[in-house]
Parts: sequence; C-alpha cells; structure tokens
Amino acid sequence: MSGGRGSASVAGRLSREQMAAVIARRLEAGWIVNLGIGIPTLASSFLDPRGGILLTSENGVVGYGALATGDGVDPDVVNAGVQPVTLEPGAAIVDHAASFALIRAGRLDCTVLGAYEVAADGSFANWSVSGDHALGGIGGAMDLAAGARRLWVVMEHTTNAGAPRLVDRCSLPVTAGPGCVSLVVTDLAVIEVAGAGLVLREHAPGVDPERIRALTGAPLALHRDLAPISL
Repeated sequence: MSGGRGSASVAGRLSREQMAAVIARRLEAGWIVNLGIGIPTLASSFLDPRGGILLTSENGVVGYGALATGDGVDPDVVNAGVQPVTLEPGAAIVDHAASFALIRAGRLDCTVLGAYEVAADGSFANWSVSGDHALGGIGGAMDLAAGARRLWVVMEHTTNAGAPRLVDRCSLPVTAGPGCVSLVVTDLAVIEVAGAGLVLREHAPGVDPERIRALTGAPLALHRDLAPISL
C-alpha cells in the first residue's frame, strides 16, 4: 500500500521490508497463512522454511516460500502480487475453485492484508472505486476476511497527505465489519484491535508514543508492557 510521509513525516519509520519482517515473526508454526498484495507478500522472505508455516495464494499456489530471484524465477509460479516465488517441498498448484474452497472452508489460520483504513471497531477498507486510490476492485479480500480465523493488516500509518489511516470510522467502502481485524502493523507501531478499541503494543524505535497517538485518528491506549519494536 502506498502511504505517507507528507506533512506527518516522522523520523524512525520502518521500511516496507521491516514491516513485513515484523509480521513474519508473529506468524506461528502450524498455521496456514495467506499473504495479500503489497507489503504482506514481502513477509514470505522473512519466514524460516523449517518453521512449519504453510503459505497459500488465491491464484492457487499452496506451499510457497521466499520471493524468487535470478535463476529461481519461474513466471508461472507467482504469489497474489504476481511476484515470482519459490516452492517448498510438497507444494501444489491448484485451480481458483480449489483455492477459494480452502479459504471459504475456514482453513486459514491467518490472512494478512494491506488496507487504506482500519477503524477502532476492527472494520477495515482495502478497496475503492475512486480514482484517488490504486487498488481498484475488491478481489478476494471479502472471502479472506470472512474465512480466516485471524485477520491482520499491514499498512503505513498515514496517507501521503499525512491523514491517519487508523480512524474512528472508515470513510471508504468497508471490506469487512466490526471485529474483523485483530492486529495492525504500521511503519510506526504494532497495534492490537480489541473490544475496547486500539491498543499500542509496540512502537518504532526512537518514536515517541505520543507522536503516534497524534497521528492516529481514533483513541489509542498504551499497553502496560509497551516496548520498542525489535528489529
């Protein structure tokens, strides 16, 4: 997802790769995981191939690994963002019907998506029909949001204009309603979405939590064990 520096520029923001690494470290052994287009797909390169995490993609790749480079690139083996990926032992290529059957059957332990906005109640928006946003149509996000046991979002904390992406209420078309998103990783923070609202669990190293609060468009509680993000 594009996001911003703009008038809300803050030193110490995480790079896209660092955000992906933060997400990767939170995925647990034994999980079946879907990584959405954009920053989420980068997380596959930060997973231990022996870690017991099975990655799936809506286009029908089951059991892929890190992004492929050099001689390892096969244009027919790509993730949801059409980036070439490697295949892990035992991987399978299935059709779209089988891929979405896996999603709709509730087999996914976690899906990680990009978003334009996440609201304090756990609803989120990751598509738009407006020319102001790049994603266009909704794709498989509704299926993923409805079918996964956990939905995490990774996005930049503010827009290019410096406006908050974490808000009281989504202004864009909602992909999924209240209670859907449970964790948000941004370039400034790791935030839990709980019944009472947003809770700051970790902050980018060197970034004042009060600065993060000022860039968040909804009340943001500080967790009692608040700590810097480990990079």
